[in-house]
Parts: sequence; C-alpha cells; structure tokens
Amino acid sequence: MRIHEYQAKELFKKYNIQIPEGGIAFDPREARTVAREIRRFPVVIKAQIHAGGRAKSGGIKFAGSTDEVYSLANDIIGAKIVNSQTGHEGKFVRKVLVEEKLEINKELYLGIIIDRKTSKIVIIASRAGGVNIEETSSKTPEKIIRVYVDPNLGIQQFHCREIAFNLKLEFPVMKQFVRTLQRLYALFIDYDCSLAEINPLVITAKESVVALDAKIEFDDNALFRHRDIVEYRDIKEENPLEVEASEFNLNYIKMHGNVGNMVNGAGLAMATMDIIKFAGASPANFLDVGGGSTIEMIEKGFRLILCDKDVKLVFINVFGGILRCDMLAQGIVQVAQKTAIEIPILIRMDGTNIDDARKIFYESCLKPVYTVGLKDAAQKIAKLAGNGTGI
Repeated sequence: MRIHEYQAKELFKKYNIQIPEGGIAFDPREARTVAREIRRFPVVIKAQIHAGGRAKSGGIKFAGSTDEVYSLANDIIGAKIVNSQTGHEGKFVRKVLVEEKLEINKELYLGIIIDRKTSKIVIIASRAGGVNIEETSSKTPEKIIRVYVDPNLGIQQFHCREIAFNLKLEFPVMKQFVRTLQRLYALFIDYDCSLAEINPLVITAKESVVALDAKIEFDDNALFRHRDIVEYRDIKEENPLEVEASEFNLNYIKMHGNVGNMVNGAGLAMATMDIIKFAGASPANFLDVGGGSTIEMIEKGFRLILCDKDVKLVFINVFGGILRCDMLAQGIVQVAQKTAIEIPILIRMDGTNIDDARKIFYESCLKPVYTVGLKDAAQKIAKLAGNGTGI
C-alpha cells in the first residue's frame, strides 16, 4: 500500500526525521491559510498524488505571496498530471502540500528496500539526488551506493559510516545524516515497509539535513498489524478495478496490455503472463483467483476483466483442484448469460470435474476457444490478440 507524501512526513515527524514546515490543503483557501502560518516566503506548493515526476508535469510550483499561493493552488487542485509514472490515464490532484522553501546546498538520495535474492535489507544512497535519480541509476550506476543489512542483526554504526563516507559528508552533517538514516531504518522495520525513500534528502545552507520529499510503501500482508496505517489508504488514488477486486479478496493488478487473464495460483499466473508475452501480446492484468474461490468470486473476477476496455482477448488458464473446473465454468457462464461478450475467450483447463465443466460450456451461450497445451495457447493468443499494446 502506498501513501501520500504528507502522510509519510507525518510518520517522519513521529520518528524525529527533520521535515520542512508546512501543511496539507484541500482547497485554495486552506493553502493560503497554511502559507500564512508558515510566515515566510517563498513557499512551495506540491500536488499530492501516488506518483513521482510532479515537478516536470506542473505539479510543483513556488509562490511568493498569499495571493499567489491561492492562484497556484487553484490551478493545481483539480488538474490532471500525466507522465511516465502516472500512465496515460494520468492522476487528478485533490490536495496540495504547502511547505517552506529551503535554501539548498546539496541534494542526496536515500532509500531502503528489501532484496529478496539475498534476504537482506538494502540501504541505497547517492550524491546525485533529485528528479533525475532514475537516469543516474541507469547511466552512471557507479554513483549509487548500496549497503546490505542482515535484518536479524539490524543496522549498525559501520553501515551508517560506510554510507556517510561514500557520500563525502562533512563531520557536522555526517552526524545528522547518521541519525536520519537510523530513524528511517527504525520506521522501515516498525511498520513492515517494502520501501522508505527520501528524494531528495537535502543539506541546507545552514547545514541541516532535511527530508524534502518522502515516499513510503507498506507490505499489504502486514497491514493487519498497523490499523493506523490502513486509515491512510486513499482509494481514489488506486485503480478502480483493483479496489473492486480487493472487496472480493481477489488478487488483481491492472496492467497496460491487451490480453486479460484469469488463473488459479500465483506461479501459474506468472507463467501465463510469460506465455502471453511470448505470443507477441501483452497481459492486461494479473488475476489469481486462488484455490478457495467461490462461484461468486469467479464471476466477479471475469467481470473485472471484461470491464477493461484495453482487453481484446481473455485467456483462462486453470488447473482444477480445490477450485473445481465446474465451479469455474459456472461462474464464467453466469456472466455470459447477463453480459454480451464480444471478444474471444480462450480456455486451457484441466483437473477436477473437467467433463462437467465442458458440458456446462457446451450447453451455454458462450462458445470459447479451447487450447490443449502451452504451445497451442501461445499460437492462438498470437492469432486472436495480434501484437500486444504493451510491446
């Protein structure tokens, strides 16, 4: 689960990570009030959306007076930001963060993630912080510092010193940086984060270390331990299909391809998406209905796929076990009885009650295309879906 920058900074404040003075505003009048409370100009107005790249997309602006704050906040709130991180559909801005503008001497990057290959936590830092950190990582990877931490032992002083020395920090700044890193790591562990990022982490003209931006993502499977974090969820920032799927306990992720797929089992789902790519198309979603799905869940999952306007073909790849083939067939046919399906349905299905499932499909109004193996499936996907939109 992702949260907004202002929410992440609330957590930073709780852990004594220094942040700029400011506050959230949901309309231009509130933005002007926050600016007055800061009592110094200029201030920065930052669109609050679940995506980066705001500065290059008109989502971050500077104001030198209360009237300008009102005007710029009015321009940003209600606007749509479109960039590589939002996708072509973009994101509407519903609120802005108004903060003091700092005098910056240096911008750094600091982030913490989980490396599943080594089963360790990775602290990532760079002297080249700011909006072009992705470009820095790809074109000049030698500027990226990585330090691996054993989660059983936790962060140690030598980890902090290694990063600080590689960042070439002066001693007064180094002490502040180490405290900031230790506190960020504590937050990361305490809240079961999958990502905690400060970009940029700035050194001001007064040699203060301040988190100018903040990005935190949490492990969804651990949210039951953090009810306070669940309250931060902003479903308006999430894909509507994903929100609807979560209400039925379906593992659904929207993607940008043209082949919708329904699978039981995460491993089979990943293999299915590989097959789709191999066929020259691109998956429109990840949908694992799981082994314990009901007919209602199958019906809901199938409807979600059909609601995606990008989908030109639906590929159902299921091995019946706990989820019997006849249950799957009933759920799909129930949708077909209520909805006009104008795109081809490709099915690869085997396992428990397969004969009953075939009978259900045969007696229904739905006439799917069957496939007998992965090679055959790939050939039929290529024929039915053509070249994928995601390639």
